Order: sequence, then structure tokens, then C-alpha cells
Amino acid sequence: MSLVVQFLTQINQQVRNQQGDALCSWLQVSPESGAQYHQLASELRTQTQYASGSPGGLDDVVDRNLPESDDDDVVSPWSGFRSFIKDYMAFWRDVDYDDLVAAHDLLNTLVNSCATALSHPQGGMMLKTSMSLSETLAGLTMTLSRRPDLLRRAERAAAPGDDSQKSLAEKSAETIQRIFKTCLQDRTTDRYTTPGGTKVAVYKFANLVLKLLFACRRIQLATMLLTQIESQAPLLSLYPASQRVTYLYYLGRYWLSNNHFVRASRCLSAAYAQTPARFVSHRTRMLTYLIPCNMLLGRFPSDRHLLSARPEAATLGPVFGPLCSALRTGDFASYQRLLAERESWLLRRGLLLPLTYKLRPLLWRSLARRVFLLTYEPPLDPSSRKAATLDITHLQAAAEYLQRRMAETAAGKLRPNEGMVWGNQSVSFDHVEMVVTELVQQGLMHGFVAHNQRRFAIIGAKAKGPVIAGWPPVWQAVQERRYDDDFDPSDIPGWVGAP
Repeated sequence: MSLVVQFLTQINQQVRNQQGDALCSWLQVSPESGAQYHQLASELRTQTQYASGSPGGLDDVVDRNLPESDDDDVVSPWSGFRSFIKDYMAFWRDVDYDDLVAAHDLLNTLVNSCATALSHPQGGMMLKTSMSLSETLAGLTMTLSRRPDLLRRAERAAAPGDDSQKSLAEKSAETIQRIFKTCLQDRTTDRYTTPGGTKVAVYKFANLVLKLLFACRRIQLATMLLTQIESQAPLLSLYPASQRVTYLYYLGRYWLSNNHFVRASRCLSAAYAQTPARFVSHRTRMLTYLIPCNMLLGRFPSDRHLLSARPEAATLGPVFGPLCSALRTGDFASYQRLLAERESWLLRRGLLLPLTYKLRPLLWRSLARRVFLLTYEPPLDPSSRKAATLDITHLQAAAEYLQRRMAETAAGKLRPNEGMVWGNQSVSFDHVEMVVTELVQQGLMHGFVAHNQRRFAIIGAKAKGPVIAGWPPVWQAVQERRYDDDFDPSDIPGWVGAP
């Protein structure tokens, strides 16, 4: 009896006995698989009846050894499963692990076939096999994502207008998302009870899809997946900690990329809090996004309690600590210099743009506060009702000084993302007044702009003091913001059962 027939006979027995675990361990695809798999591959390659394009060869052998039972009460191989096994045999016949791009295409086809087999009413026994193959596909895709030479070769081989114009990571994500949808549509249990059937793997596959979408920088494609989770998935709290934490990590990154910093902070904070302290590298990865997310909300990390005290923050302190110091003082020059020094590191993690542009209001706020502290002269009469004000021309003078200083450092040529306004553009009074007006509108400065007097007048200085009244804490201002009736910042779409 040939090795191919022996292999198929064993698979047939496992299907009839509904041995999903045995089927998963039997259907291996990695290059580290046992010698018998490579012997199987050799037989498939050397015997002409199994050759690609040979009429009826491989298909006939599979159909003959995986017959479908006429008895409805007997579990037997179904048509989708036989198609999957044909693709599995073709995979071992054609795969060359020295050619990773071709191996990826074969494996992607195999997982696609597995998704079809899983969608059958008897497909539940394919769940663990689907997990194993999807994880292998995701791992190979991530390996390729670190090989730009191979990615360029794949792009050149793609025909214009073909579906293959999509990146390898995007194609892998779409394939695994098919399995995710099948699991999500399982009606074995509802969303408020312990998951059963294929629904136990909903977040497992969602995490793989999100991982690949972030790898290929197609984050917006995750919107549909998160919408489906929001409407159909069981409560996240019903799943194991590893799946919860991973999902919240990616969900937090998704909302961070969409500039919903409050939502992102809640997701990343929950993921960080649920990760045991012994997983230092995992907690470091979460802090990499949680710290800048909180910075965007005006919540700077404590050097004593976080950056210097926790091992997971050891490599992040030198990055974010100096940036926070520059933000506190409104030091544009130091802030932009620090960003330039860490530009490649921040760019790889998708943090450069939000830290470059979204934190400008906080820099201007700190600069305005600092100018006020240097120039304000309180009235000699304690009973005076004269309003405390900031002369906007003083703020303009400080901004012009910083602009000249940055231009000198850059040998006269600033990049568009540098400078007080836009590169070497001069700082006008109108621009500074507009910045102050925007800060007032955002609640980062409390008062009003007296246009004719060219001043910013502080409201409530008598009760709290001009500095506290005029420059409320940023996080407090964020929490007190009012939104349209149909928007609730505390609601987190994608987090089913968020506390």
C-alpha cells in the first residue's frame, strides 16, 4: 500500500470517529514536520499519476479513499473536506520552502479551502486544524513582511489589476477572516453564555486578522471586522485572558490610529492591567502605545512611579521622558529635535504623525502659560476687579524667538513638520491669536480673547488664581468636553461588554 493511500485511510478513520484533535496533529504543513511528511511529498512528486495536470490522478485517489457515506447518521468526509485534502496533497507535492513567496501562495490556498470545509455542518471537527493552519499562515506572512526583497518580487510578479495586487498580508488576513466569519455565525450558544462550538475561537481568529492588518498598514480594513464583533460576538470577558489581552491591545491601537484617544487609552490600560508582571516584553509592547496615548490626553507618565520603576518601561523612558519634559515647558525646539532623533523608531510604530501634530496644542498651551508666568503683574490692590490677562503680543514675541532659534539650528532650512507654524514660515499675530482661540475652544485655556485689546482674559481668576483658572489640567478639560448627542466617548465599539 502506497504512503498516500495509508495517509488518506488514516484521515478517513479520524473523520468517521470525529477526532478533531487527531486530525489537527495529522495535517501538518511546517518544514519541521516529521520525516513521513517529506516521504509523502517525495511520493507525490515522483509518481506521474499525482503530477499537476494529470487527468483524474490525485483527485481520483482522494475520492476513492475518502468516500461519502449514504447513511445520514454516519459521519463521513464531505465534498468540501475532500477538496481540502486534495489541496493539502497538492501543497506537499508542490511546496518548496526555499521559495517563501510560492509557499505562501500554496498555504493561502490551503487555508482558503479549509475555511470552506469548516463552514459545513460537520465542519466543527476542522476547528483546531483551522487554528493550526491559520497560525502557520500568519507566521509565514509575518516572516515575509520582514523581507522587503521578497515582497518586491511578489509585487513585480503580480498582474496589473489582478487581485494579487493586494499585499501578501492583506490576502492572508482576508483568508483568515473567512474562518472568523464562520465561527462568528455559529448558533450553538448566544453571546451572553459560555461560548460553544466554533464560537470558542472568534477572538483567536480576530486577533490573527488584526495582527496581519497592522503588519500591512491597512488598519482601516479592520473596521468591518470590529463592526461584526460588536453586533454578534460573545462577551469578551467569557474568553481566556490571553485572547482578551491580545484583542484589547489591537483594539486600542485601532482607536489610537483613528484619533479616539480616550477609547484607545481605556483598551490599552485594560490590556496592560490584565497582563501579569512576569510578561515584561508584552507589557513593554502595550506601554509603547499606552504612554503616547495618555500623553495626547495630557496624562504624562511619572518618572518615579513608571519610567524608572518598572522593568517594562526601561527602554521607553529615554524616548518619552524627554518629550514630556519639553511638552511641560512648551519647548518647541527641544521637542522637535527629540522627535527627529527618534523618527525611524516612532515611524515604524505609527506614532510619529500623532506625536508631531496632535501634541502641538499642548506645546502652545505650555508656552502661553510660561509667557504668562514671566510677564503677568498682579494688581497691587487685592480688591481690584481688573481681569488677569495674557498679552498675546508677548506670546507672539516668544514664538518668534523660538522660530529664529530653530532656524539657526537647522542651518536656515526647516522641514514642513518643524517650526512654530510650517517650516520657515514666519509667526504672525493673526496665527498666534488663532492658536489661542483654538485652545480656548478646546477647553485647554479658560477665558476669552479680547481681539481689540490683543489680550487673552482669564475667567475665574479671583476664585482659583489666574494660572489654575486660565490653564486647567488637560485631562480635566478632556473629561469635561461636550459632544453631540449621538457620540459617547466612554462607549468603545468593538469591546463587547466593556465595563
